Amino acid sequence: MTVTGGPKAKAVQVADALREEVKRMKPGDKLPSQRELIERFGFASQTIQNGLATLRTEGLIVSAGNLGNFVGDGTVPRDDVRAEINEIRSLIQALAERVEALEGRSTASGA
Repeated sequence: MTVTGGPKAKAVQVADALREEVKRMKPGDKLPSQRELIERFGFASQTIQNGLATLRTEGLIVSAGNLGNFVGDGTVPRDDVRAEINEIRSLIQALAERVEALEGRSTASGA
């Protein structure tokens, strides 16, 4: 069964919003800090990390460790296994959020 049309997972919301911002920025521009993103979106740290991981996997941003995240040049790192692992984590988090939402609906309806 494929579920469509439901609410977007929080990490996807973060990725979508930041993707739009990145389109208006130049390569090398710094993104807001993770703390600023947590405050802006009101989501947990891991959710923000998952959204950023999606953008790293797409090659839109690059991480410079403690220095932060920067707009990338659009190239996707092919040999970075960590990026793939982060993408998988992001997808698992998104699925977990959807399951939680579905369980909440089920409990609320008395099923």
